[in-house]
Amino acid sequence: MYMSDNMERREEEVRLYLVNNAKFFDQSKVPYVREKLMSCSDQQFMLATSTELKDPTMMLIISILVGTLGIDRFMLGDTGMGILKLVTGGLCGILTIIDWFGIQNKTKEFNLQKISMAI
Repeated sequence: MYMSDNMERREEEVRLYLVNNAKFFDQSKVPYVREKLMSCSDQQFMLATSTELKDPTMMLIISILVGTLGIDRFMLGDTGMGILKLVTGGLCGILTIIDWFGIQNKTKEFNLQKISMAI
């Protein structure tokens, strides 16, 4: 009975977490995140759910406004590409435009890595 109550409580916590944070992950990876959160300890769960995630939409806006300076890449921990974009002006705008189409996916991958490291 006690084990069942804990499982039901965890299932509800995971469901609420995913409802509130699904936009931070690729939809195909949400079942993976759910499985990992269900199988982790209480301490790992608290650490994972308190991990600050990057908003993909906000990263797109940052990329559009100051992507030529590489700030979007620096925020995702991609220092090498950030420096390259900063020094070359986004390779004369080419990398900047490419990032406009891919930065949201990169952000979702970054968030998945952060959650995986927390668990």
